[in-house]
Amino acid sequence: MRIGPGSDATPVAAKTARVDQLPAVEPSWFDQPVRPESRPPRPQPPRQEPPRVEQPTPPPAPRQEEKVRETLPVSGYDEEPEDRLTGSDEPRKGRKALAAALGLLVVAALAGATVYAVNEFGGPAAVETKPPAPPAAVQPLVKAANAGGPAPSAAGVKSALNGPSGNSALGTLTGSVVDPASGTALWQQGATTPATPASSLKILTAAAALLSLEKTEQLSTKVVQGAEPGTVVIVGGGDPTISGTPGSTVYPGAATLDDLVNQVKQKGAVAKVQFDLSRYVGEPLGPQWETADIAGGSVAPIVPFMLDGGRLNPKNDVSARTGSPAQSAADAFAQRIGAPGATAGTAPQGAQVLGEIKSAPIEQLVDNMMQISDNVLTEAIAREIAIKTGNEPSFAGGVKAVRDILSKNGFDLTGANFVDGSGLSATNRIPAKLLTDVLATAAKPSLDDPRTAKLRPLLTALPVAGGSGTLAGRYGGSASGGKGWVRAKTGTLTGVNALAGMVVDVDGRVLVFAFMSASNRNPETEVRPALDVMAAALRGCGCS
Repeated sequence: MRIGPGSDATPVAAKTARVDQLPAVEPSWFDQPVRPESRPPRPQPPRQEPPRVEQPTPPPAPRQEEKVRETLPVSGYDEEPEDRLTGSDEPRKGRKALAAALGLLVVAALAGATVYAVNEFGGPAAVETKPPAPPAAVQPLVKAANAGGPAPSAAGVKSALNGPSGNSALGTLTGSVVDPASGTALWQQGATTPATPASSLKILTAAAALLSLEKTEQLSTKVVQGAEPGTVVIVGGGDPTISGTPGSTVYPGAATLDDLVNQVKQKGAVAKVQFDLSRYVGEPLGPQWETADIAGGSVAPIVPFMLDGGRLNPKNDVSARTGSPAQSAADAFAQRIGAPGATAGTAPQGAQVLGEIKSAPIEQLVDNMMQISDNVLTEAIAREIAIKTGNEPSFAGGVKAVRDILSKNGFDLTGANFVDGSGLSATNRIPAKLLTDVLATAAKPSLDDPRTAKLRPLLTALPVAGGSGTLAGRYGGSASGGKGWVRAKTGTLTGVNALAGMVVDVDGRVLVFAFMSASNRNPETEVRPALDVMAAALRGCGCS
């Protein structure tokens, strides 16, 4: 259908009947020739009549089938219609004829308008639509990774890495490169030798979480009625991401303390606040952790109730932390609800719930912990894996749960010995091959392996070279070819640097890698840039 220029009216439907499609009908009285009256006229007194002008003889009435084909013109209402009853000597009949003629002229005008509307809005021109222009040719600069490109070869990868892997800044280097499409190891250097992974160990904790926990599961923090009137108990639910200041957090989708406070306020006045930390057991600091790391911003004591991961500046992911995160969080709750400072306590069994807030889903928490390499969040997730698998929610229980889940899913943990889930302990040792085994399973081109479907989010959780998370400020200079193409988890401890992730090479094939360096050279200006160059070399190798 088509709308006339400047019209904002609703289009006339294309199915409006055209005049030449109207059904045949009996000729109307208006269309009949005038016949003389059958009765004799009554005598009239003689009168002087003005001279008459001869009118042209009207054409004969069209036949029925011809009449319906006529296009009736649109006539203005201010014109006087021609009286066909010329010569009639009956004034009353003349008035009737005039009224009938006027009525029929209106009908004719409406019919003419219909013809115009049909021709303008629903005629043949409306259905003769020009074909659309051909789509513009698109030449994407970023092509999808696929397993159909030239297969990488061990010789090609070795040639690409020979120079970068020989950089003396890397010290003792172990590593592995695997083609996930075939499962073939393309490059290995001490791949089965245990080395310190630092935060690249988080890949194992993240994988165990995705394999064992529901991705939509959330961590719940509740406030319940205490044993005494006017007393409430905050029950820590293992969520370290609760935001103490709305809009100021490094945890997307975090619940807020204000929400919890407002829910409890609606239930009545509060005179006393307690907090229950019984969800976790064991020491709050991991084996071989250093207390200096609390002020340094790497970690806080691991307890099931805290705000902003224990950070003093909730907007800064490397902010100094508090040494008493649960007490600080409970005191903030008490202050906002109008009660004195909080004390430790235990929630009564079956107590009435007065308020509840929930974290972001597990899948999002895993993504967040990998992007900013958050040690506190990682240890909280390790304890959730422990609870899910029937282990105690402690450092030892979390490590056992992660190992059990990985072993159950077919990963070889030979040579792997770790004591926490975050990689903060310098005593952790794992082989590079274990990291590439997990990454290769996540990066398989098909989902035939049920593990792959569960582990896929692990790949998108890896920081992007030069773009996000702990890799946002890296991949300049000689490593710039890998910017945007490399996704990897970093690892940093004194004298230790690691990089493990994936890259798409110039042939469109995905490669996974793990590099671990033990070196006393400058980590920021020498070691990390050297690892970045190795990963960038895989991007540009064309390894077939």
